[in-house]
Amino acid sequence: MSATSTISDASLRNALIASARQGTLTALLATCNEPQLTWLMHHWPLYARPDQLPPEVSGGRSDWTVWLVLGGRGAGKTRTGAEWVRGLALGHQPFAAAPAGRIALVGETAADVRDVMIEGVSGLLAIHPKAERPTWTASRRRLEWPNGAVAQAFSAEDPEQLRGPQFEAAWADELCKWRHAEETWDMLQFGLRLGARPRQVVTTTPRPIPLLKKLMGDPRTVVSRAATRANAYHLAPAFLDAIVGRYAGTRLGRQELDGEIVEERADALWNRGMIEAARAEQAPPLARIVVAVDPPASSGQRADACGLVAAGIDAEGRVFVLEDATLERARPAEWAARAVALYRRHQADALVVEVNQGGEMATAVIREVDATVPVTSVRATRGKYLRAEPVAALYEQGRIHHVGSFPALEDEMADFGPGGLSSGRSPDRLDALVWAVTALALTGRGEPRVRRL
Repeated sequence: MSATSTISDASLRNALIASARQGTLTALLATCNEPQLTWLMHHWPLYARPDQLPPEVSGGRSDWTVWLVLGGRGAGKTRTGAEWVRGLALGHQPFAAAPAGRIALVGETAADVRDVMIEGVSGLLAIHPKAERPTWTASRRRLEWPNGAVAQAFSAEDPEQLRGPQFEAAWADELCKWRHAEETWDMLQFGLRLGARPRQVVTTTPRPIPLLKKLMGDPRTVVSRAATRANAYHLAPAFLDAIVGRYAGTRLGRQELDGEIVEERADALWNRGMIEAARAEQAPPLARIVVAVDPPASSGQRADACGLVAAGIDAEGRVFVLEDATLERARPAEWAARAVALYRRHQADALVVEVNQGGEMATAVIREVDATVPVTSVRATRGKYLRAEPVAALYEQGRIHHVGSFPALEDEMADFGPGGLSSGRSPDRLDALVWAVTALALTGRGEPRVRRL
């Protein structure tokens, strides 16, 4: 094996993995000299996931200007940005054909640039072999490589720092936390005027800020995504069990662990805080359980989803949402079978079926699956928004709880305003939720009987 071997990274990786599985890796490494071992330890393409390699290397486009790396906490974003800068500064393939002489490092604060991007465990100083390691001069905010490449550190707290200097490339870390995001980004763009193709990498846990949305909509932007679990090998098992297990599926977890952009409308009936406040670990003994069905008007690829939500009410009048089993683009027999299965699984008291669209067809197809299931037909006499308002009021009063998390349903709730969903699609999951809660808490349904889940 040679440090300058032309063997592909994928082939070398596969050979090392095969050697490890065969128990011969130690013997193989023993045949390497010190330069070869150093090369193996620091050759990033051997260890990186596809989402951690530049777009042109991971099979994406080569004409990009902004590489947007979105990820959860601990997903390896810092290592991705640092390795890209290292590759540029040293002119290493596949990152660059020649060294980049001037690079900007921009973080939320000066301390973040120093402590995370430069001196951090995955920062620039840590990832270099000793012979290539740059020198950090804190007083000058400069990182200088032995080959003459220079990176300058800047804080998003002071956009004016970027007025004047010029660069070939930039690494912007935690963009969504920048205090002056728009101003700092604009100043950075004016400075990217060196080289044949100035480029920049943005590593950030996403938040729904205007700048991030604008970048994502730019045709010159390429987006990579990674959740926290993608980097599980490098994370403490206790962190995965306690933190990931606790927050998975919640708004905070989807943002901070899954790297998703969690949207919220200002005029929505529900806000994310209201939904998070409704979270419950488990349901108490329930007096009545229903499965609400909002059937699609048609079937096929363009059909709406069939909303399916199970919920129950306890003796104190608190409603607990148990499951969102909504089915996308299903034939009538399929969603009817799913509804009956949901009814059986939760030992429900009835199927509540909205019949405006399908009329009696909806109840008929359910009876074809199981004629013994009690079906309650409901018909909408008011618009969706008016029907949803009293249900939202129950959430505000703390009378409705979600047993676990239902990301797709909760996205519809936080996006449902007077004109419906911002996408224009039918809020099928939300409709089923509204029918379930209405049946349980907003209309009389007889004497309750207590059952334990």
